[in-house]
Amino acid sequence: MIGHFENAADLVADHLPLPTPDMDGEALFRLGLAYSSGQDGCPLDRVSAHMIFNLAAMKGSLEARSYRKEMSEEMCSEELAEAQRAARRWIDTDSAHCAA
Repeated sequence: MIGHFENAADLVADHLPLPTPDMDGEALFRLGLAYSSGQDGCPLDRVSAHMIFNLAAMKGSLEARSYRKEMSEEMCSEELAEAQRAARRWIDTDSAHCAA
């Protein structure tokens, strides 16, 4: 799960497809779909999928909003909280890179 890795190097070492700052809402939505279904080199991971759908929704994907809502109905409160924290960390990290 994306949220469980200590740093980006751990993710790259595992060759997982990751969200990047240059991805638009549609690209993030497709990545969220991959994590929600365990396809395209992604593990089946609801927390990561929800996090990525959240990022996609923030970039204007209406489909991501719908999928995020459906997914949240299947997740426990701890999973939702973890997904939201992961999205916030990603946003904060991306903002720090933009400021540099």
